[in-house]
Amino acid sequence: MILFPAIDLKDGQCVRLKLGDMEQATVYNPDPGAQAKAFEDQGFEWLHVVDLNGAFAGETVNGAAVDAILKATKNPVQLGGGIRTLDHMENWLSRGLARVILGTVAVRDPALVVEACRRYPGHIAVGIDAKGGKVAVEGWAEASELGVIELAKQFEGAGVAAIIYTDIDRDGILTGINWASTLELAEAVSIPVIASGGLASLDDIKRMIQPDARKLEGAISGRALYDGRIDPKEALALIKRAREAAQ
Repeated sequence: MILFPAIDLKDGQCVRLKLGDMEQATVYNPDPGAQAKAFEDQGFEWLHVVDLNGAFAGETVNGAAVDAILKATKNPVQLGGGIRTLDHMENWLSRGLARVILGTVAVRDPALVVEACRRYPGHIAVGIDAKGGKVAVEGWAEASELGVIELAKQFEGAGVAAIIYTDIDRDGILTGINWASTLELAEAVSIPVIASGGLASLDDIKRMIQPDARKLEGAISGRALYDGRIDPKEALALIKRAREAAQ
């Protein structure tokens, strides 16, 4: 069970969006490398990074900021946003990323995801972002007719390291994770699922460590950490105790 702190990059800065709207961005730190190091110093074990500009552009835009993050932290980093080709994946994995997250391309070209898993085993995650139960693409700007579980099942047995499931309707507004949909997805596939979107307080952490949620790999937290609604020490202590109890 892992709590992934999030760094969302817009114009080289750490921001958080409200409901995925690029016009509703709050800047939390102009120095992404310093933020990555701060999360490591707080005791976090992983880092979740999204190139927001890249998600809309279809290619990496905040590459310099990601490089600064990789240089600043020893923690493994997973990156999403604008990664659409095998060359993109090869480039980032060679630069030290632990995982690349494929979102739009997972809908547009699922065969490419399967091939990526074959080439880079253990390093490919799929990002499934949902609005009203349907998968959204192109930086959440477009809705598809594809259901979340329908898409996830296409990758069973392919070797996907994790599915990052985000409920866009809750993202950045601190209303709590959509546990019902997240756990429904986790039960429907064998791929580990990471919960994202709306994590608001320690109540979400306590929910995440309940027995029925132990199939999850973890959850992502952004605004709640930046706003001080979650104390990192307390949250990580809860998770540590849950891990020990499960052993």
